[in-house]
Amino acid sequence: MLRRTTLSLLAFILVGMQVFAQHIPSPKEHFGFTIGDDYKLANYTQTEAYFKKVAALSDRVKMELAGKTSEGRDMHLIIVSSPENLAKIDTYKEISQKFARAEISEAEAKELSLAGKPVVWIDGGLHATEVVATHQLFETFYQLVSRNDPENLRILDEVVILLFHCNPDGQELVSNWYMQQQDPLKRNKNTPVLYHKYVGHDNNRDFYMNNLMESTVISRLQYIDWNPQIIYNHHQSAPAGAVVAGPPYRDPFNYVLDPVLMTGIDGVAAAMINRLNVEKKPGYTRLSGSVFSTWWNGGLRTAPYYHNSIGILTEIIGDPTPSSVPLIPERLIPNNGTPNPVTPQEWHFKTSIDYSVSLNYAILDYASRFGDELLFNMYTMGRNSIERGSTDYWPLKPSYVAKIESTFEADKAANKVATEQLEQSARYSARDNIPASYFEKVFSDPVLRDPRGYIIPADQTDFPRAVQFVNALIKSGILIHKATSDFTVAGKSYPAGSYVVKAAQAFRPHVLDMFEPQDHPNDFEYPGGPPVRPYDAAGWTLAYQFGIDYDRIQDAFDGPFEAVPYGQIQAPPAQTVGKSSAGFLLSSEVNNSFVAANKLLAAGINVSRIQEAYNGAPAGSFYVPANGLAILQKMADTLGIKPIPASKKPGNVTAIKPSRIALFDSYGGSMPSGWVRWLLEQYHFDTFSLIFPQEIDKGNLIDKYDIILFIGGGIPPVSTGDAAGMRGGRGPNLADIPEKYHHMIGNITAEKSIPQLKAFVEAGGTLFTVGSSTALAYHLGLPVKNALVEVDKDGRERPLRGEQYYAPGSIHQVIADTTDPAGWGMPETVSVMSSNSPVFKLEEGAKSQGVKPLAWYGDSNPLLSGWVWGADYLKNGITAFSAPVGKGKLYAFGPEITFRAQPHGTFKWLFNQLYVAK
Repeated sequence: MLRRTTLSLLAFILVGMQVFAQHIPSPKEHFGFTIGDDYKLANYTQTEAYFKKVAALSDRVKMELAGKTSEGRDMHLIIVSSPENLAKIDTYKEISQKFARAEISEAEAKELSLAGKPVVWIDGGLHATEVVATHQLFETFYQLVSRNDPENLRILDEVVILLFHCNPDGQELVSNWYMQQQDPLKRNKNTPVLYHKYVGHDNNRDFYMNNLMESTVISRLQYIDWNPQIIYNHHQSAPAGAVVAGPPYRDPFNYVLDPVLMTGIDGVAAAMINRLNVEKKPGYTRLSGSVFSTWWNGGLRTAPYYHNSIGILTEIIGDPTPSSVPLIPERLIPNNGTPNPVTPQEWHFKTSIDYSVSLNYAILDYASRFGDELLFNMYTMGRNSIERGSTDYWPLKPSYVAKIESTFEADKAANKVATEQLEQSARYSARDNIPASYFEKVFSDPVLRDPRGYIIPADQTDFPRAVQFVNALIKSGILIHKATSDFTVAGKSYPAGSYVVKAAQAFRPHVLDMFEPQDHPNDFEYPGGPPVRPYDAAGWTLAYQFGIDYDRIQDAFDGPFEAVPYGQIQAPPAQTVGKSSAGFLLSSEVNNSFVAANKLLAAGINVSRIQEAYNGAPAGSFYVPANGLAILQKMADTLGIKPIPASKKPGNVTAIKPSRIALFDSYGGSMPSGWVRWLLEQYHFDTFSLIFPQEIDKGNLIDKYDIILFIGGGIPPVSTGDAAGMRGGRGPNLADIPEKYHHMIGNITAEKSIPQLKAFVEAGGTLFTVGSSTALAYHLGLPVKNALVEVDKDGRERPLRGEQYYAPGSIHQVIADTTDPAGWGMPETVSVMSSNSPVFKLEEGAKSQGVKPLAWYGDSNPLLSGWVWGADYLKNGITAFSAPVGKGKLYAFGPEITFRAQPHGTFKWLFNQLYVAK
C-alpha cells in the first residue's frame, strides 16, 4: 500500500512538473487580446503562427500539413489528444477507417469499439465573415491544450480531436479588412471581393463535387483518411430572437439515410442543448425553430450523413462589433423548438465565443462517454448499407407511398376493391382503410427496387468526362472497381477499363445519391398553402448533371473487376494519335476538346470548326492542321481525347480565335460569376476579364470585347430597375474603401447601362445571359414573354403563385436544337439544373424576326430529380433562345447551365459561344 501511495504521489509530481514545463501561451499573450474582445479580429497569418507555436510546446498536439488553399496558403490538420493517444495515433486512425468501411466482422467490430477512440472533427472559418465560427476554434484549441481539470483530461484520454481551419484565405481577407479602420466604430466586414477566391459562400456547396482545392482536402481527411464519427461545422447567424440554431433539424430527411444516423444526431443534440441549459445559456432553437433540414447533400455538415457520420451544424449570433438580441415576441414562448428562450439584451462577441466553446465541449464530453457506441454505430450503419446493396431492397420514398394511395383510390373508384378487403383493413387501420396488399404491390415490384450497382462504359463518346465523374466519387471515399478485361453483364458487353460502382458498400447512401433521382416530398405549410422552401436544392443527381452514359444493374453481378485503392484519382486512358498529312478532328461532343483547342490556339496553331459532320466527327468539331500533331499527342496522353485523322482537309470550316470575354461581376462579388471564372480557368479560356457596371456605363464596349457574360444576376427586372441577384446592393461609400476598389461600385441600371449594352450588341457583340439575367431580353424589347404567368379577370398577366407553380433547384429534361452552333456537341435531350428558372414563350412573329429556340420542354412532366409543383405550366415552354439584335446576338438560357461548375453536360452551351471567326 505504501509503495502504491508513493508511486501515485510520484506520478502526480511528474504530471505537475510536466504541466509546469509546458506553459501554453494564451491567445492574449500571442494576439495581444482575448479571443472575443469587442472590435478585435485575428488574421490567418497570426493564427497559423499561434497554432505552430503551441504545437511545438505541447505534447497534446500533432500538427500536419493537409494541403493548399486556392491562394496558396497552407491548410493544417491539428490533432489534439493525450500524449499516449498521439503515440498510437496511426492505430486509432486505422480503427476509424475500419468502422467506416464496415468490412470487418461484427465480433471484431465489438472488440475494436473498446480498443479504439472516437474521432471528432471540429472546424471553423469556412464562411469567413462568420467570425465567431472562426475564432471559437482558437479558443477551443487553447482550452484543450492548456486545461487540466478532470473533464478535459478525460476527453483527451478518450477522444481523438481533429481541429481544422477551412478557409485561411477568407480569414486573412476579412480580418485585415475589418481591422484596417482605426476608428472601431467604422470597422465592417463588407469586403470588396468574395471571401473565397472564386465562390465565397458557395465553398459550402461543393462537398459531393469537390471542385475546389479546399473541398478536396477536407473530403480526403473526412472520408478517406480519418472518417470521424462526429463532424461539427460551425456557422452563423441564428434566426432573429435566438442565440444559436442547431440539431435536431426539421423534416424532410433523405430516405436513403440510415435511421441510426438520425437518432444518433438526436443523441448529440440532446447533449448540446442540455449543457447550455445547465450553464444558464438560453436561446438554443431547433427543429421547426430554424430552416435547416437533413435532405440535401453537398455541404460540409450534410455530406457526412451519406457517409454514416453524424454531421452537426450550429448557426450562432455575434460579431466583434457589439450588437443586441432583438425582440421577437413569438420566440419568447417556450416550445419544443425553443425550450429556453433568450430575452432581448445587448450582446458581445465574447458571449458567443463562450457559447461555442460550451457546445464543443458538450460534443466532446458526449464522445468521451459514448465512444464505443459511436464507433460501433458507424459500423452498424455501414453493414446495413452493405446488406441493403446485396439484397432486394425497396426504399420508402415519397413517390412509392403516393403510388400506394393513388392505386388504391383508382381501384376503389373502379369498384375493384373487394368488400371483405375493406372490412379486414378497417380492423387494423383508421386511415383510408388501404389493404396491406397495396403495399405489397409496390414494395415487391422488381422494377422499383434499388440497383445492385452501376457500370460506366469505357467506350462512351466522352469517356474523359465520365472519368471526371468517377473522380468526384473517389474524392468522397467511394469504392470504385475497374474492369481489367472485357466482360458481359445482363446480356450487354462492356470493354476493359469500364468503371463499376457497387451498391454493396458502406457509403451506399452517397452512391445512390449520385446516381439515383432525388424524390422530394410535396412540402407545404398547410394543405393548399404555400410551399416550404428546401434548405438548398431539392434534386442534384450528379450523374444526370454530368450527362454521362451508365447502366443501372438490378441484379447481383460480377466480373474481372479490380478495386481502385481508396482515394486514388483516375486519369482518362492515353490515346495514340494516328498519322495524317491532312490534319485531325476533335469531337465537339467531348468537353476536353475545348481544352485542347484552347491550348493549340495559345501555341499559335490554326484551329477551325467544321460546319457539318465530316469524317466521323459531328458538326462543330475542331479541325487541327498536321503541324499540331506534337501538341495533340501530349494532350491525348493527358486529356484522353481521341483525335480523328482526317482523310483530307474538310471544306466547310471556319477558322477561329478566342473571344475577348467580359465576365460581369460587382462589388462584393457574385458567386455564379465566380464559379464561371473558375470554370474558364480550368478549360483554358484565358482571354477573359471582369467587367463592372461603371465600365459598362462608359460605353465603347465593342472596342474591347466580343462577348459579355451575365451569369445568374446583374440585370435588374424590367419592373423595378433595382439590382438583382448580386451581393452587396449599392455598395459602400467611396470614402470608406481604398481607391483600387472604386471601379467596382455601382449597379446595372435601365437608364445608363442598358443603352450601352444595346449599343454593344447592335455593333456586333454577343450578350450571353443565364438565369435571372435573361431579363435583358425584356429590356431590349425582344418578342418574348414570361411563360409562367396567369391572366387575371382584367386581362392582366401576373406571375404564378407558389401554390400553383413551384420548382426549387432540381434537374429537368429539355429538348435541344443540336443543329444550331449554340448546341454543337449537345445530345437531343439534356438534363438541366433549374431553380425556379425563367421559362419563355414567343410572341407572334418572333421567329420571323430571327428569335430561335435553343432548348424547350416537351409535353410531359420534365422532372428528373427533385421537386416540381404544377409541372403542367412548363409544357412546351422555351428554356433557351437566341435573338439577333442589330449586327450581334443575345443568348438567353433560363436553366443554370454552369450551376456551381457541376453540370458538365451543359457546359458546351457556354463554350460554343467563346470563339469568333478569325
